[in-house]
Amino acid sequence: METLLKTEIGGQTLSLQAGKLAKQASGSVLVQYGETVVLVTTVSAYEEKIGFSFLPLTVEYQEKIYAAGRIPGNYFRREIGRPSEKETLTARLIDRPIRPLFPKGYGHETQVIATVLSMDLENEPDILAMIGASAALEISDIPFAGPIAGVRIGRIAGEFIVNPSISQIARSDINIIVAGSKTGVVMVEGGSNFATEADMLEAIFVGHNAMQPIIELQSELRQIMGVPKRKFTAPQKDEALNRKIESEGHARMRESILIPEKVKRSSAVRIAKADIFSNLGPDYVNRKEQVYEILDNFQNRLCRDLILKEGRRIDNRKFDEIRPITCETGILPRPHGSALFTRGETQVLCVLTLGSGLDEQRVETLSGEEHRPFMLHYNFPPYSVGEVKRMMGPSRRDIGHGGLSTRAVEKVLPPKEEFDYTIRIVSEVLESNGSSSMGTVCAASLALMDGGIPITSPVSGIAMGLVKEGDQVVILSDILGDEDHTGDMDFKVTGTRDGITALQMDIKISELSRDIMEKALEQARAGRLYILDKMLATLNQPRKDISPHAPKSISIVINPDKIREIIGPGGKVIRAIQSETSTRIEIDDSGLVKIFATCLEDGNAALNRIKEITREPQVGEVFDGTVVKITDFGAFVQIFPGTDGLVHISQLAEHRVKQVSDVVKEGQKLKVKVLEVSRDGKIRLSHKATLEGAHERNDQ
Repeated sequence: METLLKTEIGGQTLSLQAGKLAKQASGSVLVQYGETVVLVTTVSAYEEKIGFSFLPLTVEYQEKIYAAGRIPGNYFRREIGRPSEKETLTARLIDRPIRPLFPKGYGHETQVIATVLSMDLENEPDILAMIGASAALEISDIPFAGPIAGVRIGRIAGEFIVNPSISQIARSDINIIVAGSKTGVVMVEGGSNFATEADMLEAIFVGHNAMQPIIELQSELRQIMGVPKRKFTAPQKDEALNRKIESEGHARMRESILIPEKVKRSSAVRIAKADIFSNLGPDYVNRKEQVYEILDNFQNRLCRDLILKEGRRIDNRKFDEIRPITCETGILPRPHGSALFTRGETQVLCVLTLGSGLDEQRVETLSGEEHRPFMLHYNFPPYSVGEVKRMMGPSRRDIGHGGLSTRAVEKVLPPKEEFDYTIRIVSEVLESNGSSSMGTVCAASLALMDGGIPITSPVSGIAMGLVKEGDQVVILSDILGDEDHTGDMDFKVTGTRDGITALQMDIKISELSRDIMEKALEQARAGRLYILDKMLATLNQPRKDISPHAPKSISIVINPDKIREIIGPGGKVIRAIQSETSTRIEIDDSGLVKIFATCLEDGNAALNRIKEITREPQVGEVFDGTVVKITDFGAFVQIFPGTDGLVHISQLAEHRVKQVSDVVKEGQKLKVKVLEVSRDGKIRLSHKATLEGAHERNDQ
């Protein structure tokens, strides 16, 4: 049975349609907003996946270029298999709010696929994909504690806008995506141009209110189209084994988790678990997986009890205390800027390189080709956590952390008109024990200042945690990796002294209240300002000059009619200039010429060559030219490369000339004076005006 339901959101109609497309999937919903359409399907296997200690859920988001009425611009003319950065970030955006809503212990491999079928270039499809994922799960037989919904919130001139258009997003000083349930917020992602904590909190809950009709629409769709949920019984706990492990291993495990240093703590916990398992005796040899699952849960509970019942943290810090911080800049000799940021046992090296406009990243998206003059690439090698893993391309996590760090830092970069460079930051995580993404933000700010980039203000970041049971709530500043693993929230906030630039929040519980979020934001503000002070104690402003190893940029504006002369036949002239001067030259159709050189001497050499080619003669100037052509009415003389003018027969000599060839020959050097430059660029020259008699007459 086909069903189509509609509601009004942000002044436009949002529709959910089920029962028409992809009917063999466990759940399938077509979501439309404006002329943007997304098909979302979900399927869950009926056979349980053995050996998974986590939910085997995969989320895929696909942007088909045909959705925007275009053919892909790559060689194959089809969508390449590897997801783009935008697709990866959107897939994570969908995954994060729905993952906590599956039952604990659910081991059936589950897949959500969102496919953009139509894009109107005004309404972003990411929000529709998130809504569709929840709706498809709701009407399927898959166990799911939904629904959830999402909206984007922008703000223009102090007014909040629900689901702003792409053009409105460009003018918004707040741009966040909020996901939530009927009673609370479950995820936040986005940034702002230095909005206050109070403004961001207001934006979040404007979003929560706006999404309620979407949640009601999904509930109505489930009543009409939903099928009974498949029966799922969580694995039964062996209470006797639980009690045995806890009684025999309590002291040993507690002693191990209280070791402040991560490596020593991890080693002690690993050995303790092995000893506890060994001491259980031969009856449990074949139950190792079950025993270790109990031990992991026991460890988590001990960590939570430490915070909730004893009022302390693993490393004995106060709940709002930041770990020791050290900062260093300029530690690498050849790159154009570098910084090492160490906070506790998290250490990040950020390296800056500068390039020309040709180094910009060009990305094909549904909205068209984008040019990105700023890139921040995040790398998380296995040695940073003492592991051995195969080195491959960037993971979804790497791309996600890089995206968050990019949003945090790009707000303070100078406009392209004022600093005409392509900027790339690479973050190398050298050690990790909690929030390497926030370490990246801090190190990136320092590297930019070390490289002489005139940023408006440095940015710092902090990761907040939460442990909540019943009415008892503890908010943690600058969380450790173990606190992130055992806690209920990962809330990252970045900003300057003036306000927030980016935030990201994920939770493992069903929802968060406004009161908790308000407290977390305020505690985060105090923490990130403390971190900012530590950064500024090392380097408090951008260096006055960029690195001597950075490319030098020189610009000149020429007559657009001269562009073809600089380029030359088949690009011959510009290639020769670049080769001879070791420079890179970019020419805009407006006549703007940019020269990038490794040293100022090479840049000036290229500039002089371009000036020679594009030089415009001035009335009264005298040149030693070369006769290039003879006609009945005069001679054409080249006064400099690419530019010639006419010496009329009457201007060749002081006496009357019968034939031009009687006075000059082709190839002859001839001194000439500019008499006139017409509006269309024609140049009138005179040889007679340069002769001795002419000077005498002028003197009289």
